[in-house]
Amino acid sequence: QVQLVESGGGLVQAGGSLRLSCAASGDTFSTYAMGWFRQAPGKEREFVAAITPGTFYGDSVKGRFTISRDNAKNTLYLQMNTLKPEDTAVYYCAARKSRIASTTARNYDYWGQGTQVTVSS
Repeated sequence: QVQLVESGGGLVQAGGSLRLSCAASGDTFSTYAMGWFRQAPGKEREFVAAITPGTFYGDSVKGRFTISRDNAKNTLYLQMNTLKPEDTAVYYCAARKSRIASTTARNYDYWGQGTQVTVSS
């Protein structure tokens, strides 16, 4: 079992940057595929990025966001640049007990509590 805790969210102006972190504990972090999802009010949970060691991105964030992981620190990151108001959402870290990444939320086994990101125009 894995416990996930996100941090790093906040309020930022359009064009700015934020770096989200997700601290994992409880199991061997390196054996999990990891992902970031987001959910805006009234919308479905949306795939943002995933990493195995290979990386995968949703179309809306390609070229602006970078996912990375530090297995020695049991930590997942999401560097978000050139933020837009439409990036406003609660961002969730997720772990999948597989070495194969997925863009589908239901394929992930563990979730963090989420961190709010708000981008003002």
